[in-house]
Amino acid sequence: MNDWQRKSPVDWETYVNKMVKVAAIEKHEYEGWVLTVDPVSASIVLATFLENEKVSILVVLGHAVQEVEILKEGDDEMKQRLSYIFAPEESKAYSPEELEKRKNNLKTWLETNHIPVTEQGESGRTLCVAGVLTIDPPYGPEECSSSNEIILSRVQGLIQGYLEKQQ
Repeated sequence: MNDWQRKSPVDWETYVNKMVKVAAIEKHEYEGWVLTVDPVSASIVLATFLENEKVSILVVLGHAVQEVEILKEGDDEMKQRLSYIFAPEESKAYSPEELEKRKNNLKTWLETNHIPVTEQGESGRTLCVAGVLTIDPPYGPEECSSSNEIILSRVQGLIQGYLEKQQ
């Protein structure tokens, strides 16, 4: 076990969102922004931004790491860029107005199709379908939750079809 592998996850966390130079075995050196460090293998996931908004991802296996040098701290903009690398396209941030519009459109569509729907919560942000299923913002199939798997599957299918028709 090398020094890097002996570090704790709390130590590794201090490297996240920072530009580093990793010295590895056989005199290999890698540079990039640390996305994460695997707490089991101590492997480092590095991201490098290329032209055309493309991203290169490199994993340096924990057993090969000899030394890690921090080159640059990440600013808020860089932290945001790094956090969006693996985020799905549809997870973009919606304004409160857009969320309200999405909620109202979905609620109207469900009611038009004779599906009972109510608003729940203090601010009325959550839709409740037939008292057994909830839909949270941004009101897509992934945001549905219910203990009844049959109803969950059917409503998710309906919402998926509704969203596809909207585009």
